[in-house]
Amino acid sequence: MSNGDVSIAVVTMRFDASNLAGLVAVLSKYVVMTRMHPGCRNVDLLLSALQENRVLVIQKWDSVEAQRVHFDSALMVEMAKSCKNLLTKAPEIELFDSMSSHDLA
Repeated sequence: MSNGDVSIAVVTMRFDASNLAGLVAVLSKYVVMTRMHPGCRNVDLLLSALQENRVLVIQKWDSVEAQRVHFDSALMVEMAKSCKNLLTKAPEIELFDSMSSHDLA
């Protein structure tokens, strides 16, 4: 990436809840705490308007490295353990890295 480009990493985590209220309680705490993690730019918690009991967490990070440090953190482990028995299946997690418009040439 060139010096003028801004780097950002984006993570999406999609959860399908068997217990929506319980899941939202766990994820609400996680979102607030994650916003304080070094390198975190923002975290949003969203409820699907189309798919019942589906929740999406979107995170923006300064870099892929900052995000990976977070994924190995005690906070992430605590959230994952707290989701036990609240989901219909494993969450779907995606990590996106920014690309420069120069990469498209």
